[in-house]
Amino acid sequence: MITKRYVTIFLVGSCLLLDHSSQIPLQTSLHNRTSRGAITLSGGGRKNLSLRPSLGEVPSVEGKRRWRRQGRLGTHRIKRGWVWNQFFVLEEYMGSEPQYVGKLHTEMDQGDNAVKYTLSGEGVGSVFTIDQMTGDIHAQVVLDRSKKSYYTLKAQAVDVHTGIPLEPESEFIIKVQDINDNEPQFPDGPYSASIPEMSPTGTYVTQVTATDADDPTYGNSARVVYSILHGQPYFSVDPKTGIIRTALANMDREVKEEYQVLLQAKDMGGQLGGLASTTIINITLTDVNDNPPRIFNLHVPESASLGAAVGRIQAQDLDVGSNARVEYAIVPGDEGNVFDIICNGQTQEGIIVLKKTLDYETQASYTFKVEAFNAELDPRFLHLGPFKDSVTVEINVLDVDEPPVFTTPYYSLDVYEDTPPGTIIGSVTAYDLDASSSAVRWKALHRSVELCQQTVYFFKYC
Repeated sequence: MITKRYVTIFLVGSCLLLDHSSQIPLQTSLHNRTSRGAITLSGGGRKNLSLRPSLGEVPSVEGKRRWRRQGRLGTHRIKRGWVWNQFFVLEEYMGSEPQYVGKLHTEMDQGDNAVKYTLSGEGVGSVFTIDQMTGDIHAQVVLDRSKKSYYTLKAQAVDVHTGIPLEPESEFIIKVQDINDNEPQFPDGPYSASIPEMSPTGTYVTQVTATDADDPTYGNSARVVYSILHGQPYFSVDPKTGIIRTALANMDREVKEEYQVLLQAKDMGGQLGGLASTTIINITLTDVNDNPPRIFNLHVPESASLGAAVGRIQAQDLDVGSNARVEYAIVPGDEGNVFDIICNGQTQEGIIVLKKTLDYETQASYTFKVEAFNAELDPRFLHLGPFKDSVTVEINVLDVDEPPVFTTPYYSLDVYEDTPPGTIIGSVTAYDLDASSSAVRWKALHRSVELCQQTVYFFKYC
């Protein structure tokens, strides 16, 4: 009969780790070539922590090293090995002394200065140094995690006298621990967006996102929360996504066309002490056809004299005193160059006057825009503008009946004496400038001739 034997093994490691200087609790994993395990390191001052592997070796009565794995007893010899964890070093450390990172140690070191510790890899000598006798590692420069987040190094323990390695060379990592030293940034600000006027509450406007160079995997340093500092109650923002939506329904472009939102991004989840930055979003309401046309129709005879008033316009301002003072101007372009507008300071009316001669037969109507605006603006309230409005003016020119005009101012005709009555002696021509011409009637002012209405011929008087 086969008898199974079990022995109790005390884990006595041949290798170890080291010390940790961070005072921030952290949880990491450790492993060596032959075993895996996990350990939680709690900061709170400098502690020399000797970590032992989860698989060890003990001497037996036969002098052989025996080890136990998963309940089985074996007689294989295992090598001594390093047990490693990550080291952590704070970025932006401003202490007067080099920052302590950690400690290398092997149980073969009996404290008699017979063991020498060496480092190789990234930043050795320039960034990190090691006391070859004690194994203490220090950072000699200020580190910035946003530029380099970790360093990969190799450690070696050798006999001082012979130079023979006492442990296999092992690789480990020094990770730069993040601090909240970067504020959120809006890389593309300021921003612009537009939505149709009269949009319902909750209409999507735009999405604005900020970036944070801090470590997103550690704490809340890179956790950004959005809020509106200026722009309520018209708009709202999702604190997590930065999506901006309308918060009021039926915003009217004719009342207010442009809005400016001041958006803040704050890290640390928006908590007290978080770093913040702001950006501006300019939001424009686009027009929809929700108003009938506003047109002022005026009529003026073509015979109106220069400088004559052809119509009056009055804008309404709910302010009082000088704040309600309105000025008027004809918008350049269109057909407004024939007219001018002046302001009556007493009645606050805009008086349209004629500055060029009108001719119904040349142009029968004119269309242009008149703009009314405040003469004085308070810079504190410019964001509430624009402080102006416009209206379309249509002027119809009235035809005035004008007399016919001869083609030449006078005519010279010759006639022989004793010419018999009824003889054609010549002709004259006249035309009417009016668009709707009536028949031209002819009348001879001298009795020596008779005028034919149809042929416009002169006849000798009988």
